[in-house]
Amino acid sequence: MKRIETTCVHGGYVPKNGEPRQTPIIQSTTFKYDTSEDMAKLFDLEESGYFYSRLQNPTNDNVAAKIAQLEGGTAAMLTSSGQAANFFAVFNIATAGDHVAASSTIYGGTYNLFAVTMKKMGVEFTFVSPDCSEEELNAAFKPNTKAVFGETIANPAVIVLDIEKFAKAAHAHGVPLIIDNAFATSINCRPIEWGADIVTHSTTKYMDGHGSAVGGAIVDSGKFDWMAHADKFPGLCQPDDSYHGIVYAEKFGKEGAFITKATAQLMRDLGSIQSPQNAFILNLGLESLHVRMKRHCENAQKMAEFLHGHKNVTWVTYCGLKDDKCYELGQKYLKNGSCGVLSFGVKGGRKAAEEVMKHFKLIPIETHVADARSCCLHPASATHRQMNDEELLAAGVKPELIRLSVGIENIDDLIEDVKQAIDALN
Repeated sequence: MKRIETTCVHGGYVPKNGEPRQTPIIQSTTFKYDTSEDMAKLFDLEESGYFYSRLQNPTNDNVAAKIAQLEGGTAAMLTSSGQAANFFAVFNIATAGDHVAASSTIYGGTYNLFAVTMKKMGVEFTFVSPDCSEEELNAAFKPNTKAVFGETIANPAVIVLDIEKFAKAAHAHGVPLIIDNAFATSINCRPIEWGADIVTHSTTKYMDGHGSAVGGAIVDSGKFDWMAHADKFPGLCQPDDSYHGIVYAEKFGKEGAFITKATAQLMRDLGSIQSPQNAFILNLGLESLHVRMKRHCENAQKMAEFLHGHKNVTWVTYCGLKDDKCYELGQKYLKNGSCGVLSFGVKGGRKAAEEVMKHFKLIPIETHVADARSCCLHPASATHRQMNDEELLAAGVKPELIRLSVGIENIDDLIEDVKQAIDALN
């Protein structure tokens, strides 16, 4: 097996004799066939291939294969965004009348997707604290629960999830665990190795790493036995009338059923495909992911230590700090480092936080995060603006929280910028 650094560079696409060295961009909506019978086999899922890029595209599949290899999964697909990835991952198994349990400390956009939009679609969500006991977590399950959802490192609270605890509860109730691994990436954590069944990514973040291309990805571990819980997952375990009665879990097994259904049904009907151009750009980012993540973590650790010692800083959240509440979980799940994102608060609360951000000279205010270039955000007035105070606290977002995404610049320049901004409070 290739080591993960080598997979970043060489995974997915393998050129044959005389073929392009770089993953080709197949910028075509349509694919030609000689006979109607050839086309019919594709529509019946009897043969693999391409007929329309709204469902699948060779460039996308090459890059998805690399991400599957990085995560240790059996199949993967690219989506138009991380939001689309999380929606597809959940909606592929939970529909109207179903229930999902989720960690409360998740990205504000994901929370809104679950608590508002998918609620309108008839899917109910129960949000539990990542710090909950096993008893409290098990109490969140219902007879119609179809999945559990969490983030390896929460955005923006940067709390580390106890993946094994959530996986144990999910499997005890016969449902899969879905983990959004965008912040840690497969370089620093492979959730499948800790019991996760489905892994999602906003590839817009570290995987791209340069703010160049919006995208998402879903990876199937190939380990969850859908047929063992056939009554819970009729979409996978009963005939699909829109594909001549095919039963995905029977025909494609544990290794391919989930992604095949997501492609054949959801991508067919909703069309949230990633563009081949974006997939190509994503692949360029993946080739340096292992190098960049090391630098992100080194810089963030130094920044966290600086902030921890500043007299105007009231708290810092970063699992690399020994007094952080997630330090032990970080040592367990993120031995090589966590990510470049940290959060902190300053004396004076929300108004002081907003004032500090006005004084940054090098670090800009952006909704973006997890990029080669540093940036910052005040989530309470931006990404989590739709939440009330109670919901903000449940998500781990204090009114004064500043999310700082530490890039790969010289750390001394970054610390100098942060220092002069915080010192301006005096």
